Amino acid sequence: MSKPVILVTGKNGQLGHALQTITPNFEDYHFVFLGREEADLSNPHALTAAFEKYQPAYFVNCAAYTAVDKAESDQENAYKVNGETVGAIAMLCKQYNTKLIHISTDYVFNGQGTAPYPVNHPAEPVNYYGYSKWIGEKLALENNPQTVIIRTSWVYSYYGNNFVKTMLRLMKERPEIRVVSDQLGSPTYAFDLADAIMAVIKSGSFVAGVYHYSNAGIISWYDFAVAIRDKAQLNSNVLPIPTTAYPTPAKRPAYSAMDTTKIHGQYNLADKPWQQSLELCLRELLKA
Repeated sequence: MSKPVILVTGKNGQLGHALQTITPNFEDYHFVFLGREEADLSNPHALTAAFEKYQPAYFVNCAAYTAVDKAESDQENAYKVNGETVGAIAMLCKQYNTKLIHISTDYVFNGQGTAPYPVNHPAEPVNYYGYSKWIGEKLALENNPQTVIIRTSWVYSYYGNNFVKTMLRLMKERPEIRVVSDQLGSPTYAFDLADAIMAVIKSGSFVAGVYHYSNAGIISWYDFAVAIRDKAQLNSNVLPIPTTAYPTPAKRPAYSAMDTTKIHGQYNLADKPWQQSLELCLRELLKA
């Protein structure tokens, strides 16, 4: 009997890379990873051939238009990749009886919260990237009710471009750096998110709907930077600044922590503190 196929997009991103790294732990499945060279998601029909060829049991959509600031001026492409194409993927999944796991973002919320957002909290994005991701969520659920959406936040790893790697580089280059202290959220180690995705697949009880996943703990970007400096034993002086002192084309939500109890309860996941996962990541980076 052939193994169930898991088709994964976004192989060159942080999450796609993490999933590729952990595949040896899941020998009951056959993984197929696609990057932009195999399937350009700015074309909603780019994946039809892959579905026909592999007949996947699961489709994990890690691909996205993630340039938050650029999305403000490049709305057409952001909408196509994060919205339209996700809708087209959901339709293909329905047609081929494939279970869809789609990765979304904390940026669907307006940032005015003061307690972790529950999964059913109304979406009200404050930037175009968040809006395009929210459209993708809506289209995925409309076009295929057998969809699990996992919203995540502040993703980092030892691979690709992310806050942790940027901070390490800047702290080595500069005696002093300034980091925003009035935006609060929860970091997510890409490998923990990859494990959570596989827990959903392996569980055998695929319960469609919206979930939230991040590491445990709510901090500011400034707190995160200080922890990176201290754990990496660097000497750079980290200064807190308000968002107003660091203007960006896209507005950021001031508070985007999410309530993760639903995914933990449904799929029996351990709550991983962000400090613990940051240490694992830094160990890999400092080794390299």
